[in-house]
Amino acid sequence: MDKDIYDPAYVADLFDRCSGNYRWWSAISSFGFVWMWRRQCVARLMGQRQVARIADGVVGDTPSPMPVVVDLMAGTGEVWPHLLTSLPRARIRAIDISERMHREAVARLHQGREGQIEHHAANALQDVLPEGSADLLISTFGLKTFNADQQAVLARQIARLLHDGGSFALIEASDPKGWVLRPFYRFYLDRALPQIEKLFLNGARDFSMIGDYTRGFGDCSHMAQALRDAGLSVTMKRHFFGCATSVAGHKPIAPRAAPH
Repeated sequence: MDKDIYDPAYVADLFDRCSGNYRWWSAISSFGFVWMWRRQCVARLMGQRQVARIADGVVGDTPSPMPVVVDLMAGTGEVWPHLLTSLPRARIRAIDISERMHREAVARLHQGREGQIEHHAANALQDVLPEGSADLLISTFGLKTFNADQQAVLARQIARLLHDGGSFALIEASDPKGWVLRPFYRFYLDRALPQIEKLFLNGARDFSMIGDYTRGFGDCSHMAQALRDAGLSVTMKRHFFGCATSVAGHKPIAPRAAPH
């Protein structure tokens, strides 16, 4: 491949081009699985929120009803309805490298919620928000656009953004190695999807880049280890035979200093 598909400028341009069709095409091309997987990712986030309250066998205070939720690689905000169903008063800080994705998010899906959602058109690998500013952190289908080194940087950013006891959940389309139907899955992503996109989206080959990205990404195993290396508690889960994988966990609460 001539171009570096992990270069931030390439990724920003790719998603700028996709932005107008992203919402409906991603749902159709995944047969609705992305909707289900986003909901499952939010469920994992909420579960880890409860786990993080337990320290030394003691349940801590009730979490804030108005948590700050950072959404990395937020795209057009498809996960926000799931988040706001579980956390109606949440304040969302959305970060995405594609400025057009942010405009689509507000114009098409989230009019009237501007007061709860703050947009940042920026690279998630950079220090966009203050340290310890997130109660919760989520990302749905953005991890595959990072190579292994970038994932390590992202893991450190997640650890930096979360305050002690803060929780996270990330999910990504994956390559289900070992699954008996993997050849059909790969044929769909690598061969069929590009032809479908070419036919229905005026010859584009943007969404079908998921084939290249999932092949390079594999699954969330590397990200899980990077998050552990960053000091976070992590569990990994496979979804639908490994066609998606997720990682969820929390930032451990630092031990209290012994009284003098």
